Amino acid sequence: MNILAHGYLSDRKTGLLIGNFMGDFIKGDPVKPRHHLSPEEVMGVRVHRAIDSFTDAHPDVAAVRDLLHPRCHKYAGAAVDIFFDHFLALNFKQLTGEALPDFVRYFYQTLLDNQARLSSEAFRMADYMIRQDWLTNYQFIDGVDRSLKGVSRRTAFPSGLDTAILDLVRYYDLIGRHFTYFWPTLVDHVQQTRTALAHS
Repeated sequence: MNILAHGYLSDRKTGLLIGNFMGDFIKGDPVKPRHHLSPEEVMGVRVHRAIDSFTDAHPDVAAVRDLLHPRCHKYAGAAVDIFFDHFLALNFKQLTGEALPDFVRYFYQTLLDNQARLSSEAFRMADYMIRQDWLTNYQFIDGVDRSLKGVSRRTAFPSGLDTAILDLVRYYDLIGRHFTYFWPTLVDHVQQTRTALAHS
């Protein structure tokens, strides 16, 4: 899953959200002093990793990766993450009980209020995300396309992500069904993970 899902699954807990947002930038054991993370931020990194590992292994995600593999090859997983955030944004109220604009305002403001806690890489991403309003724009095909093209510009090898929107359009209903099956299982897994971490 991508940024919107990681943010929502942080349960409106500031430290958890900050750690989860920085998850891809924290290498190795998050408890190590060099990372300067609070206990709740450490939990956020661990929740981030739990989300990623569960997502990567899930059969509905694998099915969409297979659809996208002819175009995106090893970057198919990155496309799935963005596509699934599209369906989450599009159905946010129905799936979470919360209006997307309300959550996006909370998410952005939390990052702005805690800039000093972000690594330099995470701060740069937060700045781009907020200025370009990625989370709101995930609802729209054009917004998804811009995100895919942005990721494509940062890949070391040709990724196919610059044209992956064609696969979203072609397989739209099928990808949406896979997301619908996947989402509640991810929510349950994250709840179980947070409970286990809180008691470890």
